[in-house]
Amino acid sequence: MVLKQRKLVASKFSKRKMLRVVFYIKSTFNNTIVSVTDFNGNVVAWSSSGTCGFKGARKSTPFAAQSSVEFLMKKLLDQGVKQVEVNVSGAGSGRDTAVRSIQAFPIGINVIRDITSIPYNGCRPKKKRRV
Repeated sequence: MVLKQRKLVASKFSKRKMLRVVFYIKSTFNNTIVSVTDFNGNVVAWSSSGTCGFKGARKSTPFAAQSSVEFLMKKLLDQGVKQVEVNVSGAGSGRDTAVRSIQAFPIGINVIRDITSIPYNGCRPKKKRRV
């Protein structure tokens, strides 16, 4: 009987060597979600305030956004990332802190873009009052 030895395969994330990535920061009033993609749009890694251990009202704080970005940046520094584009959307309190925490790391930022959607026609008005 011949026993097959299993080869240790590194994870899919550790194989990739990228120099440039795109950060998408979605900051809502309840949470901050950060995802990192390559330039083809494939998600490489993601994090949110909830996955970093924050619950309830603490998920929407700037500190929670900062810790979720730092979690991703430590992963990306191991992959050899040198340049970053940042796309920020939403009106939450963690958007500025998330961008500042990216700037604290030794990675060059090419563009900081605000891609928050703006309503062009507004909400539907209230129905007419009948007396």
